[in-house]
Amino acid sequence: MIVRALYDARTYTLTYVVWDPATRDAVVIDPVLDFDPASGRIWEESVDAVTALLQAECLTLRFILETHAHADHLSGSQALKRRHGADVAIGARIQEVQRVFKGVFDLAESFPTDGSQFDHLLSDGERLQAGSITVRAISTPGHTPACMSYLIDDAVFTGDALFMPDYGVGRCDFPAGSAETLYRSVHEGLYALPDSTRVFVGHDYQPGGRDLAYETTIGESKANNVQLKQSTPAEDFVRFRTARDKTLAAPRLLFPSVQVNIDAGHLPPPGKNGVSYLKTPIRPPKA
Repeated sequence: MIVRALYDARTYTLTYVVWDPATRDAVVIDPVLDFDPASGRIWEESVDAVTALLQAECLTLRFILETHAHADHLSGSQALKRRHGADVAIGARIQEVQRVFKGVFDLAESFPTDGSQFDHLLSDGERLQAGSITVRAISTPGHTPACMSYLIDDAVFTGDALFMPDYGVGRCDFPAGSAETLYRSVHEGLYALPDSTRVFVGHDYQPGGRDLAYETTIGESKANNVQLKQSTPAEDFVRFRTARDKTLAAPRLLFPSVQVNIDAGHLPPPGKNGVSYLKTPIRPPKA
């Protein structure tokens, strides 16, 4: 199995193209759609890079996998689906996330919260056959209820559940997030894997200005993750994560990203003037 990472520096996001060198079957994990919130402009530079790699390696895209409904970038899944005909899959608990944010954004009554915008909803432990590639879904909620990691051969793609050892894990302060749940997810779902399992993370924020890094191992994470080692007591992690999350600013693309991503990467339908609009909730000043 071959893994190629594509990095979007604007959102610190890793997109992965994974393929079987014998059959050329491939999956793409967490594609990015480029978006400038100041102008409202959308473009497909990141999707173009994925397509170029697929074409250069003569790959057949079998599935597009989302680790969760991202809050920091718009998903490029629909652009890839239009180009390559591959289905889009996500964890089945996306339904819970849809219900929460349907209320947050006061979405139309007709907005589905059954996950039907996606082609496949995956349950914990389910195996997805992507041509010759077998993908095992590992539920890793905490950052969001719907977070799913994907095990392919000896590699696990962890999204925002587990980052590089010098950075830690994902925040847990989004609606329906939970530090207690993330602790269990990492220990029971990820740290239970063999130590030699390769870990490919969803983001790299390059702490201290170091070079880009996106691959580690379960053994390295268990021993050295700065926020959540195997030996870290649950109460210590929850206390730390809760305190740290209170200091974090909202992601720059939070509202646009969530609205698009709970809808499987579809942009909002255009209004009567033919223009699509995204909502931004307004918080009044505190008394």
